[in-house]
Amino acid sequence: MIQKIFVKISCALLVVLFAVPAMAQTEVDSTGFPGDNFSLEGALELFKKSQSLEEFEKALNAEDNNVNNLDLNEDGQVDYVRVVDNMEDDVHAIVLQVYVNEKEIQDVAVIELEKTGPEEAMLQIIGDEDVYGEQTIVEPYEEEFSRDGKGGPHVDFERVIVNVWVWPCVRFVYSPSYVVWVSPWRWAYYPPWWRPWRPRPFHVFVVHTHPWRRHYHVVNVHRVTRAHRVYAPRRTYSHTVRTRTTTVRKTRTVKGKAGVSKTTTKTTVKTPRGKVSKTTTT
Repeated sequence: MIQKIFVKISCALLVVLFAVPAMAQTEVDSTGFPGDNFSLEGALELFKKSQSLEEFEKALNAEDNNVNNLDLNEDGQVDYVRVVDNMEDDVHAIVLQVYVNEKEIQDVAVIELEKTGPEEAMLQIIGDEDVYGEQTIVEPYEEEFSRDGKGGPHVDFERVIVNVWVWPCVRFVYSPSYVVWVSPWRWAYYPPWWRPWRPRPFHVFVVHTHPWRRHYHVVNVHRVTRAHRVYAPRRTYSHTVRTRTTTVRKTRTVKGKAGVSKTTTKTTVKTPRGKVSKTTTT
């Protein structure tokens, strides 16, 4: 009898121990900014799986993909995210944006993509500061580690900059027949297949975003500089959203996702011919 009671108490303690970190994680992840309701990591995963930018746009606006939960105009319905590519030579600034009203557009994020070799490309997605509170950079992530060979506890971590050339959508935008994609949809004119839904509470939505964070990480280094120069003069923001974000900034300290600390010792670019260009980072 005593043994059964002990087992029950132990199980209850385990439940509490697992539940508390989960609750703490949700609290840490919540910034209070609109960007809480759009997963940059999830957007990159959908981009990776899509065959074209049109397919990517459709995937972003599918409720069951759990990437978009934005309601920037606060009308009680999730916003439609349109995709617009800005191409210049071999770089692309693929903008994800929302019509807040008939006259205002707000950029949510931009996928900055550029070729680095004949069969090499790299990208980052940048969350807009008026949506995320601060510019938030996310990139595909791989990490390798090796011991120092001396039998000690020391481990060297090597961060790999992922070559995204093999992603179907990347091949698509670099194909000779590619026609620059500019979404035809706008305020009050949406595709017939799209049905807006009510935004989920943050604590429900965020649960679906955690699995992607194993493969896409927030970083502080802006690597895709040429594409960013293409995007910067084209950035679009809504006064409505900016005013709301400014109010949030005044009422709390901006920590954001970029405040997460990470330690790496080496950076390696992975190419079809092996790993090259090692650089020491901290």
